[in-house]
Amino acid sequence: MATSDFWNPKTELLDREQLRALQLTKLQRLVAWADARSPFYKASFARAGFAPEQLKSWADIDRIPFLTRDEWMASQEAVPPFGELPVAGAESAIRLHTTSGTSGKTPLRALDTRRDWKWSSEMWSYALWGMGVRPADIAYVAFGYGSFIGFWGLHNGLEKIGALTIPGGAQTTAARVKQIMDFGCTVVASTPTYALRLAQEAEALGFDLKNSPVHTVVLSGEPAGSIPETKALIESLWGAKTYDTAGMTEVSTIFMFEPADQPGGCHIIEDHFIEQVVYPETGAELPYGEAGERVCTSFGRSIVPLIRYRTADLVVKVPSTFASNGRTWDLYEGGIIGRVDDMKLVRGTNVYPRAVEGIVRNFPVIEEFQLRISREGIRDEITLIVEPAATVTDADWASLEAALGKELADGHEGLRFLIERAPADSLPRFELKAKRLTDLRTA
Repeated sequence: MATSDFWNPKTELLDREQLRALQLTKLQRLVAWADARSPFYKASFARAGFAPEQLKSWADIDRIPFLTRDEWMASQEAVPPFGELPVAGAESAIRLHTTSGTSGKTPLRALDTRRDWKWSSEMWSYALWGMGVRPADIAYVAFGYGSFIGFWGLHNGLEKIGALTIPGGAQTTAARVKQIMDFGCTVVASTPTYALRLAQEAEALGFDLKNSPVHTVVLSGEPAGSIPETKALIESLWGAKTYDTAGMTEVSTIFMFEPADQPGGCHIIEDHFIEQVVYPETGAELPYGEAGERVCTSFGRSIVPLIRYRTADLVVKVPSTFASNGRTWDLYEGGIIGRVDDMKLVRGTNVYPRAVEGIVRNFPVIEEFQLRISREGIRDEITLIVEPAATVTDADWASLEAALGKELADGHEGLRFLIERAPADSLPRFELKAKRLTDLRTA
């Protein structure tokens, strides 16, 4: 293992035809298991006129009904607290995690067994090893652990591969920076937004991150981790390589990762997941290269089966031949692009938060920003609220405002953005998923 670039060479290099056969076999077992033991799936399959024995080939996968978040939430409300998706009661579980609450009033509640949790660590081991993390590394998890799933699995994955692992816990940003430097950490894990915040704090404290031992920054929790401009800014501030990952509470772990030898694309862990991309309006599967909604089937979590789950993530899948590292797994080009419902229409122009961030990150003097959409009479207005570094003078601001306004307009079919300057340290900072967009328009 120590001499291989792959955590599991057998499956990461598996012939594509054999991989598809393995996935189909696992899927057949999964739907039979769910039909026999999950009240939700038994009823859902019956309503769709689907029976497990009908799944004979890949052409039959469309017979299986989708699972939506709304359905999961409704099941929780009808049969609290966990709904009817689980195949066993809470007495069979050892962990409970919830979603971060970024959408919906009530978070999803997901149970895990001891077996499920070992599997979660294995998925992170694929990723960490593929990024070049090794037992000799000292890894710092800059995250406050709680009921949200974020980075729990990463912590266990680091331990599994043998790296010395330091939990950041509930500390101030300054305290975390000091620990990273004091302990000689070589790997740091955080959200993209918080990686930038840590770098700002390190500069304020007088630490030279670029010449620190940190060589790898593991990013997760936000689509920003795959935005080239954001990644480039983090790398320049840390003097380290950044690698994107993405996971979700619904599967308890990550489903894709960016390896050291394939920047710009994230391999799907296909021996443990079936990932489809569908047209959001119809649910029809899309070919390679077209943007659509990600649909996830997981083979790992045993107590809460996840079959054809509509995630609302916006992705573009490309074939395994897109990579040059030998892995036969397909990739998501650019990782998670955003959310299907992220796009905002402003005066006839499509505005994507990811695209705005890509422009903002071209200006390193901007420390934080917010985006606000409002309606003034019959006219929509979009305002970018910018917090520049304290060193930016009034003259500097005038130049920055003009340059920023031009780039935003050029990137959005001439749409004029209003730009406001915020006082230093006035905009919110985020450790978890950043919330930078506010749409104040009435229905």
